[in-house]
Amino acid sequence: MEKLSVAEARRAEAIGRQVRLQGWVRTRRDSKGGFSFLELNDGSCLGNIQIVAEGALPNYESEVKRLSAGASITVEGVVRQSPARGQLTEVQAERIVVHGWADPETYPLQKKQHSFEFLRTIAHLRPRTNTFGAVTRVRNCVCRSIHHFFQQRGFLYIHTPIITASDCEGAGAMFRVTTLELGQVPLRGQQVDYTRDFFERPTYLTVSGQLQVEAFACSLGKVYTFGPTFRAENSNTARHLAEFWMVEPEMAFYELADNMQLAEEFLKQLISDCLAQCAEDMAFFNERIDSQLLATLEGIVSSSFERLSYTEAVQMLQQAGERFEFPVAWGRDLQAEHERWLTERKLRKPVILYDYPRTLKPFYMRVNDDGRTVRAMDVLVPKVGEIIGGSQREERLDVLTERMQELHMNPDDYWWYADLRRYGTVPHSGFGLGLERAVQFITGMANIRDVIPFPRTPGNAEF
Repeated sequence: MEKLSVAEARRAEAIGRQVRLQGWVRTRRDSKGGFSFLELNDGSCLGNIQIVAEGALPNYESEVKRLSAGASITVEGVVRQSPARGQLTEVQAERIVVHGWADPETYPLQKKQHSFEFLRTIAHLRPRTNTFGAVTRVRNCVCRSIHHFFQQRGFLYIHTPIITASDCEGAGAMFRVTTLELGQVPLRGQQVDYTRDFFERPTYLTVSGQLQVEAFACSLGKVYTFGPTFRAENSNTARHLAEFWMVEPEMAFYELADNMQLAEEFLKQLISDCLAQCAEDMAFFNERIDSQLLATLEGIVSSSFERLSYTEAVQMLQQAGERFEFPVAWGRDLQAEHERWLTERKLRKPVILYDYPRTLKPFYMRVNDDGRTVRAMDVLVPKVGEIIGGSQREERLDVLTERMQELHMNPDDYWWYADLRRYGTVPHSGFGLGLERAVQFITGMANIRDVIPFPRTPGNAEF
């Protein structure tokens, strides 16, 4: 007898094999003929497998007929071709062992539909639903695809620190890390005496691994980091999390055009792999979440991304004849409504915007010869807007120092970052992709809190 997953047992090659399946009961239906049909799922795929439990089983009356949604069981039996429509196989049970019961009076996941808001309150149980099982499998596929994409191209995977003294984005919305007793913070004059703290300086949870991974790119060529990042923005929106995962490649001797090409290939690969490897789950999202999802994703994979400068985009928007909620003007950030108009109505394809005003972007982006713009890029996709952000980095020490001073930053705090320009500087580029934003886009899920196992948002850190 061999142990198979439900996914394996649903395939034609399993027919006739003596198997052991283990999982959780989704439903039980009793027949007047003295037997029961159980729907079993183990998380390996979206679909269930039907278990036929005859009344002759020794524990049929005492246990099998008491099974309800959520109960965990082991089934031993023979896989046979199913006579029922819509399923290829079923299992004729020869033995059923009950491991854990789920009281139908209190088990929160019954047949009725539950809102996503309610399911967030039982985040420990929501993976047992069809939607969150599918989300988890797609998320896993995206993560596997990320590593596969970069490893195939000779990138090295770098683990950058989660605790840092550097604010990469200059936004200031960072979580502090300290061992000081908050009720008895030591002071030196009116200031906190950080010499009494663990790291002897102010430290934070990282908002990005970019600055650190640049150090490895400037030694090893092509590298990437992929890990958790944190933002302390008090944002209760469908697009923001306090803790999320970022993949950030960094490449020596890459200029902006190289960076844009890599980002396009990367995004297409992630989508292609999900369409090919999670076909059943993707069909589910297309049916239940967004009926245009597959068409949108297939269109992205088959299209050539449009390259458009920020200045050209502003001109298009100003000439659009549209009444946007946010006015369009050169030097202002483009909003989601502007990005979606470009991708969905004007160009009808993904767009890579580049050469943004220097006043909109961080200190590390390379200044163009015009002095007004930097070599930044954003990849925009339909229905979402920005999904990837990156730039060519400023490799000139004098310009980098000038930019830090312009933004009221102390260059001494970034002495090690300046050393990369001081000793053997090279042109280099990189970008960042938020994993949850990508999974949200690929699945069509409306709220980013529903594509991460345990969302961290303002006031929510229970699980």
